[in-house]
Amino acid sequence: MRGHMRIKILYEDANILAIDKPSGILVNKIEKEKEKSVFDYFLKKYPKLELAHRLDKETSGVMILAKNQKAHEFLKKQFKDRQIKKIYNAIVSGYVKNDHGIINKSIGRSPRDFRRRLAGRGARGEMREAITEYKVLKRFKASCVQNFSRFTLKGSDTDKNFEHTVPFTFLEVRPKTGRTHQIRVHMKYLNHPVVCDSLYNPNGLCPKNISRLALHAKSIEFRNLSGKIIKVESPLPKEFNSLIRANGRIDKK
Repeated sequence: MRGHMRIKILYEDANILAIDKPSGILVNKIEKEKEKSVFDYFLKKYPKLELAHRLDKETSGVMILAKNQKAHEFLKKQFKDRQIKKIYNAIVSGYVKNDHGIINKSIGRSPRDFRRRLAGRGARGEMREAITEYKVLKRFKASCVQNFSRFTLKGSDTDKNFEHTVPFTFLEVRPKTGRTHQIRVHMKYLNHPVVCDSLYNPNGLCPKNISRLALHAKSIEFRNLSGKIIKVESPLPKEFNSLIRANGRIDKK
C-alpha cells in the first residue's frame, strides 16, 4: 500500500477498530484497481473484518470497522437509527453566506453521469432523504494558480500561469443521514462545492498546496458492545491546517 504507508489506529477493543484513513486510499477493493484498500490492509490480522460504513477514496479521517459479524450488525443498527454522530471539516469555494444552516434536500442520481448524485431539480431515480447541518468556522481568501495555456496561442510569450486570491469558507459539517457523496452533493447544491472535488467541482480553483478533495472526517461518536459511548477524533490534515493558519484574517461576507 503506497510503499511504506501505515494506517494509524485511533481506537481498538475486542470488537471494533477505528482508524485514521489517509486521503487517496480506497475503502474497499474495486476489481479494476490494483492498489490495496483499507479492507485489504487489515484483513490479514482480522479475518472476520466487516466495513461498518464508507468514506470516499479522497476523503481522509476517522472510519470505524467491525472485527466480527456481531459488531457489524450492532454498528449498522446505530447508523440506521441515526445514533452515530459524525463531524466533518470541509473547505468550500466562495463565502458561504449564513453562519450556520441545515440542508434538507433529498438526493437522487444525476441523469448525465452515473458516478454523480444530485440534490434538487433534475435528479433521477429513487430520491433518498438527506439532511446536512453546517457551521462556518472561517471565511478567508487564499492564493490560487490558474493555468491558461489552453487559451493562449501557440508560440505566445504570454505568461500562462496567473496567481490571484480567491474566497473560500472553512466549515464544520454534521451529516444527519449517510447518503453517497452527501456532503459533496449538498455543498454543490448550495453553489459552494468542496475544494478540489474532481467530480462535483472539476473547474473550480484549488488553493495553493491543496491538491486533494478538501473533506476530512474529523470525529465519530458511537456506542461499543459494552454500552460505552466512544468518541474518536482525527487531527486536521497538515495541508488544511497550514492553509487556515496562513490566512489569519476573517474576511467579511
